[in-house]
Amino acid sequence: MDDRPRRSDRGFDRPREMHTVKCSDCGAEAQVPFKPTEGRPVYCKECYQKHRPPRRF
Repeated sequence: MDDRPRRSDRGFDRPREMHTVKCSDCGAEAQVPFKPTEGRPVYCKECYQKHRPPRRF
């Protein structure tokens, strides 16, 4: 029998815990799937697109 954890054992089927934050750029309220680290900027979806590094192919 396979001893590897099943998906449900690792929590993939649980809803993500969302945290409400204030965007560091525009001040809008946003929801993020991680607990923000104090002192680091957090952006809403629109502002994140402006700040994310360009994609390399």
